[in-house]
Amino acid sequence: MFLATLDSGSTTVTGVDPTFAFDAELWLHSAGSWVMVTIPEDETDEIQEVAPHPGGFGSVRVEVQVGESTWRTSVFPSNESGCFVLPIKKQIRNAEKIDVGDMASIELTVLMD
Repeated sequence: MFLATLDSGSTTVTGVDPTFAFDAELWLHSAGSWVMVTIPEDETDEIQEVAPHPGGFGSVRVEVQVGESTWRTSVFPSNESGCFVLPIKKQIRNAEKIDVGDMASIELTVLMD
């Protein structure tokens, strides 16, 4: 990892690959309408290091690929797990024939803009 300090004293990470691949189980959020996956702790830590500017609620903008489906969304920090969670839209679940309890292979790229 390469670090560069800006004039304002802030630090930015450069020379880092913002793409992560992992397998995760789909689960139903306690609110009952969101299907999510939990991003593993190691990947969560690395996402926090490379994320340029966290948005509202600590969210990070990402592009995700599951199977043949690709979309843009955000990951959100979870108070329960301490990791980021990723919502998986119904349209994606239907297209990829996955649902709660299934494992999914996920490729996630942090959007650097």
